[in-house]
Amino acid sequence: MTPWIQGLLPFLQWPRPTGSALRKDAIAGITVGLVLIPQAIAYATLAGMPPITGLYAALLPGIVGILWGSSSLLAVGPVALTSLLTYAALAPLAEPESPHWVTLAIWLALYAGVIQFLLGALRLGVIANFVSNAVITGFLNAAALIILVSQLPALLGLSGEGLLPALRQLTEHGLNPDAAWLWTLIFGPGALLLLWLQKRTLPRFPGVLVVCVLGIAISAWLGFQALGGDVVGSVPSGLPVLQWPDALTVEQHRSLLPAAVIIALISFTEAMSSARSLPSPDGRLWDQNQELVGQGLAKVASGLSGAFPVSGSFSRSALNRYVGATSGWSALFAAFCTLLCLLFFTGYLQHLPRAILAAIIILPVFGLLDPMAFVRLWRASVDDGLVGVATFLVTLASVPYLHWGVLTGFLLSILFFLYRRSHPRLIELGLHTAGTLRDRALHGLPPVAPGVLALRMDASLTYITAPLLDRFIRKRLRAEPEIRVVLICASAMNAMDATGADTLGTLRRDLDQRGVRLTLSGVKKQVRDVLDHTGLMAALGEHNLFANNREAIAALSATEDRTQE
Repeated sequence: MTPWIQGLLPFLQWPRPTGSALRKDAIAGITVGLVLIPQAIAYATLAGMPPITGLYAALLPGIVGILWGSSSLLAVGPVALTSLLTYAALAPLAEPESPHWVTLAIWLALYAGVIQFLLGALRLGVIANFVSNAVITGFLNAAALIILVSQLPALLGLSGEGLLPALRQLTEHGLNPDAAWLWTLIFGPGALLLLWLQKRTLPRFPGVLVVCVLGIAISAWLGFQALGGDVVGSVPSGLPVLQWPDALTVEQHRSLLPAAVIIALISFTEAMSSARSLPSPDGRLWDQNQELVGQGLAKVASGLSGAFPVSGSFSRSALNRYVGATSGWSALFAAFCTLLCLLFFTGYLQHLPRAILAAIIILPVFGLLDPMAFVRLWRASVDDGLVGVATFLVTLASVPYLHWGVLTGFLLSILFFLYRRSHPRLIELGLHTAGTLRDRALHGLPPVAPGVLALRMDASLTYITAPLLDRFIRKRLRAEPEIRVVLICASAMNAMDATGADTLGTLRRDLDQRGVRLTLSGVKKQVRDVLDHTGLMAALGEHNLFANNREAIAALSATEDRTQE
């Protein structure tokens, strides 16, 4: 099979399934599917979408994502974080669950999918690495808090917008309880408790489905909706109709693009962390560019299905592997479960209390909260600690415009990165008793040889660092006029650009006029090539380039001894 065909149809590389493997995949796929169905409906409500669109987002996107992705165990479909980002992006533009809201969500899925697809097709997956772990940590913790607060009213049967209005309403309900509210307190917190116990005691058991079935049965028996309880309501049956969404204005398209970029990067980072933690049972290597293609096509499929952006689910992927999945066939079995639900079982969903959906959303979101992650970031790097905290605070403060938190963290990360790269470690070296070259000032060492200034810069010689090296050498020469040799230990230089070459050439000419010799040691091939191409090699002369520091010290020491004689 040619590489072109492999890239176009990666699922053709799947190993031929055996009967035993298919049985394992069927069990795993059905288990994940039974969890996926209620989660899809819950995440649709989190995204402000009609409940049926959650099932649409779980069907075709799950198939496309596994067929064109690179991870055989990654479960693609609705997830909490992407649903929250969708809601945050659309909240200023339309009313949740309205036709216009649905149209905007479809376009958002299409845009985010096209962005991911192009990044993967152009082999630009490395761009996703520009969103640092510190940014992700800060954003995930803030997003988890936002999701928890947003679901508390539904969990407790309150209609207030925001935490404080909900708490005031909770007090009023406590003084004047009614049947619907009391039953909601049983459905919501009760479902949360059952799901927590199931996760701790029977992690393979589809507790989400059991809780939903019990909730539907009790709700229907009580006439919960007639009492005034909040339920899902009528859910249409049938397959999604693939069609192009309604047109938007240019301004509306422009307003969706920043959110689409954020969703593309954040959702792929989430999927990437899941794929990396789930090694493929069939031995296939994970390919971030191919996964971008798969994730992008899955989002496009979701949009054309009339749904919202999807992503890889860490919890369902982990369950998939834990139950014993061996290949991507498990995802196809999970999609088959969704298909059956769409065709035959949507009528039973109308009695499902929304308090149970809130519990389904809240429990996995607790796993996103990790306050100690900020401590770990701070211990590893103060820069990362600041980026994580800033992302966290700005995300919370910018609700519903959550992308400002990510943009703030991203810009801070870039600024810190550039600052550190523009201030590399630049030290004068001295000869240690162990025979190695170390920081002369730190260890109080003598020079490597009389009249020799040896220095090392732990960075490439570029337009950012070249002026620092030039200034350092000139300051040392002004302070010690007796210096006759400058030795640049270049083993840490991995590259040299045009500015670096020009700076080195000018420095050589100035030093030569002063009677000071410029030498280099440990020059790597890529730097030597630049010296060759710019004529610096010929100007310096081979006698001024040494293979390593030991050779340079021996030669320069011998030269200085002869000079003194």
